[in-house]
Amino acid sequence: MAAEGSSGLQVLLSTLQSSDDRDVIQNILSVLSELLSVGTHKRIHYMISKGGSEALLQTLVNLGRSDSKDYSLLIPLLRLLVRVGQKDANIGEKCQKLEATDVTLSLARRNLTKFEFLAPCLDAIRMYASNVPTGSMLGINGAMELLFKVITPYNRRHTQTIKAAIDALAALLKSKSNGRRAVNRGYVNGLLQFYQDWHSCDSSNNFISIRRGLLRCLKHITNVRSGRDAFLQAKGMEILFTTAQDCLPYKNMDSLVNAAIQVLRKCCPKCTLPMSTIRSSYAFHIPGTPRSDVPVKTCSQDDDSEDEEEIELEKTLENLEIKDDDDDLETDLNKLKFKPNLDRPEVDLKQYKTLFPELDHNFKDLEAEPEDGLNDKGNISSKPNPYSCNNLATPKTKGDIGGKGASCTDGKTSPGTALENCKLRKKSIDANIMENESKNDIGEINRLQNHSKNLTSATLFRRNLEEPGLLTRNSITSFKVCRSDGDESENFKIVNQLLECHRGNIPFHNPQIYMNNAEGTKSVPDFKLLAFPDFWGHCSPPYSQKLEEKKYGSQRDNILDDIQRSLQPRNLLNRVVFDLDNSSLPENSEQFDTLKFYSKFESGNLRNVIQVREFEYDLIMNADVNTSQHHQWFYFEVSAMRANVPYRFNVINCEKVNSQFNYGMQPLIYSVTEALRGKSYWVRTGHNIAYYKNLFCFRAPEEKKRRRYYTLTFTLKFPHNDDVCYLAYHYPYTYTALTSHLQLLEQRLDSKKIYFKQQTMCHTLGGNPCPIVTITARPTSRCQSYLQELGEGGWNYRKAAKKH
Repeated sequence: MAAEGSSGLQVLLSTLQSSDDRDVIQNILSVLSELLSVGTHKRIHYMISKGGSEALLQTLVNLGRSDSKDYSLLIPLLRLLVRVGQKDANIGEKCQKLEATDVTLSLARRNLTKFEFLAPCLDAIRMYASNVPTGSMLGINGAMELLFKVITPYNRRHTQTIKAAIDALAALLKSKSNGRRAVNRGYVNGLLQFYQDWHSCDSSNNFISIRRGLLRCLKHITNVRSGRDAFLQAKGMEILFTTAQDCLPYKNMDSLVNAAIQVLRKCCPKCTLPMSTIRSSYAFHIPGTPRSDVPVKTCSQDDDSEDEEEIELEKTLENLEIKDDDDDLETDLNKLKFKPNLDRPEVDLKQYKTLFPELDHNFKDLEAEPEDGLNDKGNISSKPNPYSCNNLATPKTKGDIGGKGASCTDGKTSPGTALENCKLRKKSIDANIMENESKNDIGEINRLQNHSKNLTSATLFRRNLEEPGLLTRNSITSFKVCRSDGDESENFKIVNQLLECHRGNIPFHNPQIYMNNAEGTKSVPDFKLLAFPDFWGHCSPPYSQKLEEKKYGSQRDNILDDIQRSLQPRNLLNRVVFDLDNSSLPENSEQFDTLKFYSKFESGNLRNVIQVREFEYDLIMNADVNTSQHHQWFYFEVSAMRANVPYRFNVINCEKVNSQFNYGMQPLIYSVTEALRGKSYWVRTGHNIAYYKNLFCFRAPEEKKRRRYYTLTFTLKFPHNDDVCYLAYHYPYTYTALTSHLQLLEQRLDSKKIYFKQQTMCHTLGGNPCPIVTITARPTSRCQSYLQELGEGGWNYRKAAKKH
């Protein structure tokens, strides 16, 4: 009996548990069904809070253990129990406590041939199995054997019962112990046969839900290693790949394709990158540390733990977990105005005095009183800049190259050093004079070599163009520059002709200054060459580019293509055409009709290129110095291409879990041919762009779990035959570009209005100076009030750094 003061619902539930009268039980079940048939889920949760789940389970046990089974009561009771239990988070514990699982299994076994009674029992089993421990107990008690008796090959009869059995089996297989039990009993082969039969016979696609349920069973059973091994032995990869290909043309079967891909990616054997080590090709010994080579352990499928699961959503959330944008915003004005006490004595702060030279500058060039030009708003001098690209002229002597502005800030390098020592890699390419621009053959500089560093060769192309301002000689032969005077004058002549063809239309760029500054840039690999875009310069295109529209299913197609490569490796070339660690490789690959790659220049980081098909290449980026990480960025040169042929590039060792490339971003391309025609642009390019997790992995010594790489794939068509193009993740910006921009900035500003001071704060471990720049408004007079305002005014001190 219900306690005194109980609500009407509690009275009904109490009566339901204790009554033996058939009519009373039937009437109460009808009332509860009507109450829950309308309204929101709040009614169900309210019933659960009042003990509704326990009452229904106890009633089920009472009716199930009676000598005469009244299915006119059991069927509606089971349906109501399933409806309530789906919203009860503790339903598994409750049913075990009341022994409702045993009763339900007993009812199911009694009605294996009575499908109208069997289906509600199967729904209840699926509901119980939502709790993993309860599902394990059901597996021990023989639930999976019972379900496999219900699941049949293709059959148009009793499909609802078959679907209920498949859904219940999928819920049970979430338990790893059930998964191992299913593997030991050979259920993997049975599931694959069932799926293959339903796929081949369901030509009208009327039973997609049953096929999807079978895939869900395979997904859960392959969460354990023994399940994956059994799946591979049963040719599951080939079966699911073939059936997924059959479903691709039909959009209403996307759920089947996506489910199959999940199973295929999980079971596809993992492999390591085709390299001896994933550590950077470049090593730098840090002073004060012992020399040691830390090996990085690669991993294979055998490295997986027995029960390792891929929970991609949780990993994504962990990596993408960030604070809200406004978490660090302070709104209390008193706190914002508060001036904290010094955290160190004033004597210690004086060591930073040299970083603020404007405070001690005497400004002797200023008048004692303010001048009338006080209100001038222009900051940058309007007079012509003698070092701009528009004023480049062919120097007559070595001492005049670059002019005054081309000298280094430390004054140790003579102005003509860069061009005197500039060397060109030896290579010769013939070019024919064409009658119109559309048939012009490629000919331009590929790379300029860096100052006096010794190099065997550099590339120089020949070009014949009818456009004014470009190189118009019949031919420019490639050569190797030696230290003799004759060779120096020849090199000097070539460089001048190259500079003559520069139109000077690149804002804030001077090739001469860039070459001179490149002399002083020190790099761990000791780069010899300059990439053409860095030397020549670039500017924004005079048009805007829209985000790339993602083609429906493109990412899915690329993943299936990767799986096909794993299943059919004999169809791949797997030819290494570029290896940063093997300098002799490019010469050996000349016999093949392949693209040519290069990246031995500042910020270039291409390490390996593998030709997998005639027009498809796998690219591996080099890690940062002394590490095995940071491969997201890429910048490299490619040449010897055919025009209007689709080339596919796969960067296969990316690290980020997601990328803007999935949302419209595109790689950048710079064409040397277009640059010599006056279109020195980095432009967005590529289609069929996708970014996804691939099959390559590794495990570092300090990490317990393996890490998976990601692939960025894109397809593009080059506009010119035998062009030289550069591809980049985003706009490259080198250390040499930074020093050149600072030099040009100092030359172009009006020193009467802007105070500019560049100092060296420190030097990097590699020996490059780390500049600290002071830019502020000059006082308009030496009047004490102006100087005091400069010294006491608020400072906005910012530091910027760049790592590559």
